Amino acid sequence: MVIIIGAGPIGLATGIELKKRNIPFMIIERGCLVQSLYNYPVNMTFFSTSDKLEIGGIPFISHGFKPTRSEALEYYRRAAQHYDLPIQLYETVNGVSGENGRYNVRTTKGDYEASKIVIATGFYGTPNKMGIPGEDLPKVQHYYKEAHPYAWQKVLVVGAGNSGVDVALECYRSGAEVSMAIRYPEVKPTVKYWVKPDIENRIKKGEIKAYLNTEVIEIREGEVDLSTPEGLVTIENDFVLAMTGYRPNYSLLDLLGIDYSTDELCIPVHDKQYLETNRKGIYVAGVVCAGLQTSKLFIENSRVHAEQIASHIEQSMV
Repeated sequence: MVIIIGAGPIGLATGIELKKRNIPFMIIERGCLVQSLYNYPVNMTFFSTSDKLEIGGIPFISHGFKPTRSEALEYYRRAAQHYDLPIQLYETVNGVSGENGRYNVRTTKGDYEASKIVIATGFYGTPNKMGIPGEDLPKVQHYYKEAHPYAWQKVLVVGAGNSGVDVALECYRSGAEVSMAIRYPEVKPTVKYWVKPDIENRIKKGEIKAYLNTEVIEIREGEVDLSTPEGLVTIENDFVLAMTGYRPNYSLLDLLGIDYSTDELCIPVHDKQYLETNRKGIYVAGVVCAGLQTSKLFIENSRVHAEQIASHIEQSMV
């Protein structure tokens, strides 16, 4: 049996390809189905058109030109149902022993024997932490759903990429008093071109207070300390929305004995054609393959990993 770790779009796609080849498998997911997409903001719209998010040959029909989060959740749920994929949800992998062809996968709910393992865990499930005092307070959020809970509250948004800018604008328009802590001298140039003028105008008019070249150094109930070019600044605060990005689950890679590059990208070591890692019989699939270069791989350009891996596993069984 093949164990696939992660029930995101690429994990599901890999399961579909294995099923087409009559190769027994199981998908294990520590959260809900397509947990990463579930964590997206409620009103999020994808950059990609729906056809580029399709798996298993199942058409994805959306009401608009770009699909929404809710449409994607329904689509992947229906895809999993259509292929009757064996999926274990809310089950975390705690360890793996053995070697190629005879792996033992230990989870919070039991042990499984596996001939091969596929790691399809993405990166959205592990937020980049700031590593500062107070970051674990309940008022600090690394995932954002919607603006309504922050109406009339003093909100600090950390980060000025696409997520940070979207969150700042939505909260501002919902009545929050919004400040932004930005590590750079300006909003990131990579912010969506149709949104960038909006945030820049809000900052210019003082409707959103932006602290540039600034780091958050401590969070407390009711206030936050900022290190700015002018020195220490303490601001009143009710919520901190840390849009600081995400990273692959390196603790899981370490647990499985997967090596990754020692440079700043930390890319898991893998064969480019078949995606097999340094541990024979263990593969990586999807955006986890790009390490910290999280803007390189997406659903649309990593769907092909499912067929590559399934074909290689099938060949190894001959």
